[in-house]
Parts: sequence; C-alpha cells; structure tokens
Amino acid sequence: MTASPDLDSPRTASPELLRSVFRQHAAGVAVITAAGERPVGFTATSLTSVAAEPPLVSFGVGTSSSSWPVLAEAGHIGVHLLGEDQPELAATFARSGADRFGPSTDWRRGPEGVPLLGGVVAWLVCRVVARVPAGDHRIVIAEVVHGDPSGGGRPLVYHQGRFTALRD
Repeated sequence: MTASPDLDSPRTASPELLRSVFRQHAAGVAVITAAGERPVGFTATSLTSVAAEPPLVSFGVGTSSSSWPVLAEAGHIGVHLLGEDQPELAATFARSGADRFGPSTDWRRGPEGVPLLGGVVAWLVCRVVARVPAGDHRIVIAEVVHGDPSGGGRPLVYHQGRFTALRD
C-alpha cells in the first residue's frame, strides 16, 4: 500500500489549515437574527441540530462579530434556513458593515420580537439556554420554541468558499 503524499507531509495546525480543510466540507447556510436596539443578524454555516428532546440547536458566533454584543444578551434568536435562490441574502448577512435589515431585506418581527426573514426555506425561534466559550467564538445552544418548515425549495449550500446549490 502506498501512502498518500498528503499524509506524508501534514501541515501544522493553524487558522489557515482549518479554513482550508473546511472549504472541502459542504454546509447548509442559515442566517441567525436577534432583536436589540436595532436588529442584528449574520450568516452561519455552523448550525447543528443537537437534540430532539428537548429540541435544541447550536451555532458558533465570533466574539468580534458586530452581532455578538446583542447575541450575548438576547433571550431568543431566529434561525433561518436559506434557499438556493438566496445567495444575495446570505452575502448581505455575511458582509461586514452591510445594511442587513434595510429596504431590500424582507423581514418582520416574529414571536418573542425576533426578526424573521421572509421567503426562507424554514425558520425557528429559539430560547437561548447556553453560551459556551470556544476560543475566539461562543457556541450558542438554544431550545426551539416556534417554527415553520413550510417555505419549501432547495437549500443554499456553502462549499469551496462560495454559496452554491445542490446538483441532481
């Protein structure tokens, strides 16, 4: 058996190594929102279903993110699964300094006052139950309290550093 050249010369752990490896990992695209003095939100590819009973989800958020100060205090958050026709919305919520809740964004206040985005594949409103320190991020764990899976459509996916759609 011949060893793979990649296994013969492993790279030392670094932020760039982690980013390079995770560019190979396709992930669904979500937008996380919270209500503050002004609503906040960001694009996340770290959304995970944690448990069914009670229904829990988790996601990571950088403590240097402009959304973090509101998320650090929020009792409830919104989780929005984006559709393949929404790469612009994902880009808006991923871009630093963007007017995320401006006139071009379809949104309303939902249960618990959480900003809800229109036209998404599905959404949840969740009660934050924990914020776990993890390096320069926090892992937020939240319990689902409301939601709607009926938006339909195919999911938006993040792979190789870009938003894309699934292929048949």
